[in-house]
Amino acid sequence: MYDTILVPTDGSEGAEAAARHGLNLAAAFDSQIHFLSVVDERSYSSALADLDPTVGEQREVFEQQATGAVERLEELATDPSLTCHTAVEHGIAHEAIRSYAAEHDIDLISMGTHGRTGLDRLLLGSVTERVVRTSDVPVLTARLEPDDSLSYDQILIPTDGSESATAAIDHGIAIADRFDATVHALSVVDVSAVAGAYDVGPGPDLFDSLEEGCERAVAAVEDECENRDVNIVTEVTRGTPYRGIQEYVDDENIDLVTMGTHGRTGLERYLIGSVTERTVRTSDVPVLTVK
Repeated sequence: MYDTILVPTDGSEGAEAAARHGLNLAAAFDSQIHFLSVVDERSYSSALADLDPTVGEQREVFEQQATGAVERLEELATDPSLTCHTAVEHGIAHEAIRSYAAEHDIDLISMGTHGRTGLDRLLLGSVTERVVRTSDVPVLTARLEPDDSLSYDQILIPTDGSESATAAIDHGIAIADRFDATVHALSVVDVSAVAGAYDVGPGPDLFDSLEEGCERAVAAVEDECENRDVNIVTEVTRGTPYRGIQEYVDDENIDLVTMGTHGRTGLERYLIGSVTERTVRTSDVPVLTVK
């Protein structure tokens, strides 16, 4: 499933965390791994570099920093069976990452997140957010250093039965199969959204109907797991979806979440579903998003 994995790096701790996850998956899927650092062309002017030697010197510094960043990640690749590639590109970071992924037939991008606003909301780096929103290949985001075991024993697949949610099922099950993990299929009836659509409040029949839909959604994941001989736990609950996902992650010691994205704005930008976006921003465990 993942023949080639790309890890972009800016030299940050988040990038190193993402690299460890990328290397872990590369070992499991016998993948080639690419480490890429992008020198932002807006930080210097190539035209001025020919005229002003100080600009040229500045460009060299940026290139050295980028080279050091990929070399540090390459040092993490201690498994002699792994094939690693390193590259330094010039351009606008998220565009260069997408171009590199397309040119090298990348199957998965692993990126770090960083920053915090408020008590529980993570601020994705703008580069990471743009890659997640626009990438045609799955993107794994991670903000915390994984523990030494790097095991994915419990994998959560939130689903509402939609096409976008279904896209992530195969990825979650494939990873579970490689790591001998248990899949958790969770569907949350969005009580707040339903209640907000009624002046008096929805009747019990509507909730029953929605729960039936959620039951069908998790049953579809269950069928796929049984076909692959993968252990599965199913759960249907009521609440606010992203909070329900967070609580389930904490309660069940989930190691990885796989989710779909959906929507489109403009010609090339994908709008992450609000549930997915909030989960990516707030999750302490890695989240794999699939378009």
